[in-house]
Amino acid sequence: MAGVAWHYVLKFIITGDAAVGKSSLLVRLTDQRFLANPDPTLGVEFGSKLITIPEENKVVKLQCWDTAGTESFRSITRSYYRGAAGCLLVYDVTSRQSFVDARSWLTDVREHADPHLTCILVGNKIDLCIEDGAHSAPGKRRREVSTDEAELWAKQEGLLFVEASAKSGQNVEAAFEQATRDILDKIRRGVFDDDRSPGVKLSRPTNSSLALEETGKSGCC
Repeated sequence: MAGVAWHYVLKFIITGDAAVGKSSLLVRLTDQRFLANPDPTLGVEFGSKLITIPEENKVVKLQCWDTAGTESFRSITRSYYRGAAGCLLVYDVTSRQSFVDARSWLTDVREHADPHLTCILVGNKIDLCIEDGAHSAPGKRRREVSTDEAELWAKQEGLLFVEASAKSGQNVEAAFEQATRDILDKIRRGVFDDDRSPGVKLSRPTNSSLALEETGKSGCC
């Protein structure tokens, strides 16, 4: 892969209720740090990350759009769904309401995004969960959505699924990698037409210094 900055650019959207940790997941991916008290997202925020999929021998640039989780911005964020190849549908495992609301967000995505989009359901904040039988502790909460329930719903809806923690970093990059592998498989099978699908761009060999420049680059858009 010498001399290749990236083979594909994939557009991802991150959606779900406010305060489920969408911005923190993006910052963990791009900057490898935890954003403890992020400001509410106004509209959308952008971040990018280069990841390597070894078994595919591919370097993939992820362009990720973190969308606001409040109703007042919903009409704005819907416009960013168009052309996305991947979606992280995020809920908080300690908030049942955020899991219930994930159904509405999924409906939005399916109405406005590419029908072939890969969606992964991400149960965030597993670091906050009190283990069964354990006493409550400062900063800890009871889990309100079981792994089995979320996994079953994801399977019924044809979604990938993972539980993660933006705070510890557990499964954050794995969530994006899992979705990326699924998208690459769709490209290979002709479901996504590389360089013709808006959320998928095919690269030509370029200066490898671009890889260093773009990794971890993030900002507000």
